[in-house]
Amino acid sequence: MRAVEYSVTGDPDVLTLVDRPMPEPGPGEVRVRIHRSGVNPTDWKSRRGNEPGTPVHPAQVPNQDGSGVVDAVGQGVDAGLRGQRVWLWEAAYQRPSGGTAQEYAVVPVRHVVPLPDEASYDLGAALGVPFLTAHRCLTVTEDGPVHLGPGKLAGRTVLVAGGAGAVGNAAIQLARWSDATVITTVSGPEKGNLAALAGADHVIDYRQQDVVSEVRAIAPGGVDTIVEVSPAANAAIDAAVIAPHGSVAVYATDGGGTMELPVRASMVPNARWQFVLLYTAPDSWRPRGLGDVAAAVAAGAIRVGPEAGIPLLHYALAEAAEAHAAVENSIVGKVLIDVS
Repeated sequence: MRAVEYSVTGDPDVLTLVDRPMPEPGPGEVRVRIHRSGVNPTDWKSRRGNEPGTPVHPAQVPNQDGSGVVDAVGQGVDAGLRGQRVWLWEAAYQRPSGGTAQEYAVVPVRHVVPLPDEASYDLGAALGVPFLTAHRCLTVTEDGPVHLGPGKLAGRTVLVAGGAGAVGNAAIQLARWSDATVITTVSGPEKGNLAALAGADHVIDYRQQDVVSEVRAIAPGGVDTIVEVSPAANAAIDAAVIAPHGSVAVYATDGGGTMELPVRASMVPNARWQFVLLYTAPDSWRPRGLGDVAAAVAAGAIRVGPEAGIPLLHYALAEAAEAHAAVENSIVGKVLIDVS
């Protein structure tokens, strides 16, 4: 079978298309024929590593997210899963041979989730990292719901920084599905249009408008949850608009790796600054996140494509380096590799 791998950290050109033996699932595992592989910032950051040129042994197959069809099961796994359409999450994490940038991937059965027939493989490959991250960000607020779904965020206001990004888009969609009022910030009209298509109720162009005054006009009492992509730039803004007992969920470091935290402005409302990384998130959260995202898919509440505010960009498996480069260069939209 064909697979993409890297045996040294570095630029996208370390990705190599190779032939690998067909893997066989072991106990508790399934083999998935991959149709789509999703590319996320976490994938290129792992490929680049802390220092370019560091040997990677055994070679790593990249990409955490994907979709496809279960074609073989290992001992102890329900044989009825054969032929099941599925989406994968954290396929490559701590599994050198598990990434989705290959024709067949073997993963533990718990890392696949049924994909309804009416849901596309494109959607399936876009779910894992963005939607699970968004779910975690939306459910860390004190006294807030730990599940998402219709009515779960009714009466609450969510601010999504960077509503045209993959996680921003996912947060908007999940928050609207859960009946929150959603405000988002963007850097221009084109991205504003994408955020509106995702379902945002209010779109603020932070280059043209004063974010604090605009948010306070919409939500005089402040916002309950902030989904934050750029804490270094936005910490003061977040502290100025957070509601009592609200939370700022920080999932990325766009714009800088350190931040100045407004202590008094955060202390008065008893605000919570919550940092979010999927790989080390609490085990108690994960089943809730997976279950809620699966429920949203089953309900038809999650969409991908330009009409959902997230254009799709397709690459062939042999173009994995170009796909990684596109994400690394912050291309607008969801990058997918067409494996099968």
